Amino acid sequence: MFRDRVDAGRQLARRLQAEYRDSDAVVLAIARGGVVVGNEVAKALHLPLDVIIPRKIGAPGNPELAIGAVVKGAVMLNEPLIRELNIPRSYIDREVSRQISEIDRRRRLYLGDKAPLDLTGATVILVDDGLATGYTALASVNAVRRENPKKLVLAVPVAPADTCQSLKEHVDEIVCPEVHELFFAVGQFYEVFEQTSDSEVIDILNSYR
Repeated sequence: MFRDRVDAGRQLARRLQAEYRDSDAVVLAIARGGVVVGNEVAKALHLPLDVIIPRKIGAPGNPELAIGAVVKGAVMLNEPLIRELNIPRSYIDREVSRQISEIDRRRRLYLGDKAPLDLTGATVILVDDGLATGYTALASVNAVRRENPKKLVLAVPVAPADTCQSLKEHVDEIVCPEVHELFFAVGQFYEVFEQTSDSEVIDILNSYR
């Protein structure tokens, strides 16, 4: 159990510091909750911090039911579920376009006109506050891969065992202090798991300018 995302980030940093402290790596945090965790990792390891913004694609009439995820440069779709629900491609195309527009809006909100960090040839530590299905993480991984990093490390405080297993083939390394077979939601492993606000993300990212 973690007290909050700050505590989770500090515990995660301890797992990473032997290999990555004062290295040429960069920390790429998945917005929004992952930015709080990533901030603690970046501070402890003396590394730069940037943000990646994936968005869930919700089912028609049930936005909480994820049928995929999108991030700038990559789209992940749950094709079996899409076929089962008979969701038309026109709906998916509209949702992808809408979510990419929202990603662009949030990037401007968080960082203004600051250019993203160059990930080409870099060691990238991709950080979130936890994994559940892993769809948004996988979309983020695929987007980062297109930037041709030297090494891609997925670092999260907690995740289900089957999700970690399914993501292993997509990254060079997974660092996860708490891997659990019995898993309902990321929040069950935190004493405090309130939604991270846009203002918190902006304040953290501003400190790295």
